Amino acid sequence: MYSSFAPLISDIEDISPVERRGHVTATHGGLVDVSGLSSFARVGDLVEMTGPDGPAPAEILSLCGGVAQVLPAAGPRGTAIGDRVRYIGEGHIRPDLSWVGRVIDAYGRPLDGRPMAKGPDKRSVLASPPKATSRRRLGPRIETGLAAFNTFLPLVRGQRIGLFAGSGVGKSTLLAQLAQTVEADFTVIALIGERGREVREFIEDTLGPDGLARSIVVAATSDQSPVTRRRASWTAMAVAEFLRDQGAHVLFLADSVTRFCEAHREIALTVGEPGGPQGYPASTAQQVMNLCERAGPGLQDKGDITAIFSVLVAASDMDEPVADMVRGVLDGHVILDRNIAERGRFPAIDVLRSVSRSFTKAHEAEAQAIIAAARSHMSVYAQSELMIQAGLYKPGADPAIDQSIRLRPRLESFLSGNAGSTASNGATDLARLADILTEAKPK
Repeated sequence: MYSSFAPLISDIEDISPVERRGHVTATHGGLVDVSGLSSFARVGDLVEMTGPDGPAPAEILSLCGGVAQVLPAAGPRGTAIGDRVRYIGEGHIRPDLSWVGRVIDAYGRPLDGRPMAKGPDKRSVLASPPKATSRRRLGPRIETGLAAFNTFLPLVRGQRIGLFAGSGVGKSTLLAQLAQTVEADFTVIALIGERGREVREFIEDTLGPDGLARSIVVAATSDQSPVTRRRASWTAMAVAEFLRDQGAHVLFLADSVTRFCEAHREIALTVGEPGGPQGYPASTAQQVMNLCERAGPGLQDKGDITAIFSVLVAASDMDEPVADMVRGVLDGHVILDRNIAERGRFPAIDVLRSVSRSFTKAHEAEAQAIIAAARSHMSVYAQSELMIQAGLYKPGADPAIDQSIRLRPRLESFLSGNAGSTASNGATDLARLADILTEAKPK
């Protein structure tokens, strides 16, 4: 009986017996000053304002005396002195298992034009991570359907890795392949600041019906306010935490953390926080760490969140502020290289510059030796590549270089194989890699 009426009960619980209101007293920049809320409002709470297209949410960024400074999601255009502002509160969401296969916005509302049921329990979009001393350790290796991840860069249950790439290098395609093939019960995808035209293309073409069938997509497009773009990350993580607490293994994909940081930068600078390198304020690092720490292994009686956070890096600069912050808090980083993409090998993973901190946990000693030998051959070729391409190397001068040249096309084929193939698994990929090394030995 309760389950049948759960959505209705949730709607009734969300109705406040008292409606609290304030009014607009001033606007400056993108901020709106609202009086009448400061006695009960808190920083981070939501209010509702009348925007150009009707009622729209806004976030309270600061409180000063009797004035709340509010950043509207629809921008301040059309706001007038004396406009009424309705207090909403924390802005929780009520996730439900029926959300799987759906596309929602940063506020938990459907974007696919269909009605959506609410779950029975409220969840804060700013939940705390599990206690460090109570959460489980990383779990076993999981299958990914991609040879590079099954061997060189293993992914284990509860791991958090960064996917570092410039624009147009195949990042979104790789994320969609992982969403379809990684061994998980559910996938939660946060599309943060994406181009509006690309959201539907990603969902229908790149992700596809099979990928969407086990996914929940949270989208905030690039034209939306920084409040909405930042909140999309939090909402997606709250949905993943809900599924984790049902005992599920959740794959969390964020595209991208860079746009999350850019949204926070806009908000922080608006309220007067001093900027740092490339304008990012000091609070950006804490925001990134809070988001990343919410993913990972759960408590003993819960599930896990395996997370992949994409990072946009201009000109492959791994030392730019966001890349540096993210790399320091995650359990590995995977770098996509433009030069590799331009020669037609996808996924364009630079294996030698990428690291998985679960490598020794995921592979037995024999497998580690095979992979280490392959990496060694790749390293020898990389160090000699300019000399080889320039025609300065004479075959037979160095046996190690000779063997790396023989291995080169086979390893390239191996790394580009199994793209999105569910038939690929760690055992078969490791056997293929061992065969490649054996076949390339000099007779």
